[in-house]
Amino acid sequence: MTIRSSIPGFAVATAALLLAGCALEAQTDSDPRASVAACHNYAFAEAAETRPEGATAFGNPLNEKRLRDAIAGGLAAHGVPAVAEGATADCVVGYAIGSRLAPDPAAPRFSWGLGWGGWGHRGMGGSLAWQVPYDYREGRVTVNLYDSRSHQALWHAFVDADVTGLTGADAEQRIKAVVDAIFKKFPGGGVAAAPAPAIKS
Repeated sequence: MTIRSSIPGFAVATAALLLAGCALEAQTDSDPRASVAACHNYAFAEAAETRPEGATAFGNPLNEKRLRDAIAGGLAAHGVPAVAEGATADCVVGYAIGSRLAPDPAAPRFSWGLGWGGWGHRGMGGSLAWQVPYDYREGRVTVNLYDSRSHQALWHAFVDADVTGLTGADAEQRIKAVVDAIFKKFPGGGVAAAPAPAIKS
């Protein structure tokens, strides 16, 4: 085996190791004038947020359900249950899952210019430079928390991870891992469930 023939295999193995070692890191933002402590219970928004045109054709509704289930588990772990049926929720949970093709900002794009030549030069001058653009798929999972009465945004969190192409157990495990990373950044400890009243003898 020559050195040249071993390079592609080495590159693939290196990339796989890097991807395997990449920890999921959530980014969050919150309104300092408000607190999620007001969220004693929640309800989901009726539909995923910022659903792009054509999502019905290209999206996977099963992954949306997996995301909702994982979010419900994350909130329950922080002492925030789903609102009882027929009651008004304190907070509303919005969520989004999707991906897009994004250009590499560091890669030069095809460009050309045409202009007058320098001083004393009659005629036109110009240059042509190009490079094949490199596009990559960028994925994101987002969770937002709103006060249901004021509609004020309380908390925003996201993880850059593309899960849209996954199915079955792979999708369930990856989505749960993403949501776990998000709820590690959940502000405070949530609202603990009230203790049951003592039974008088």
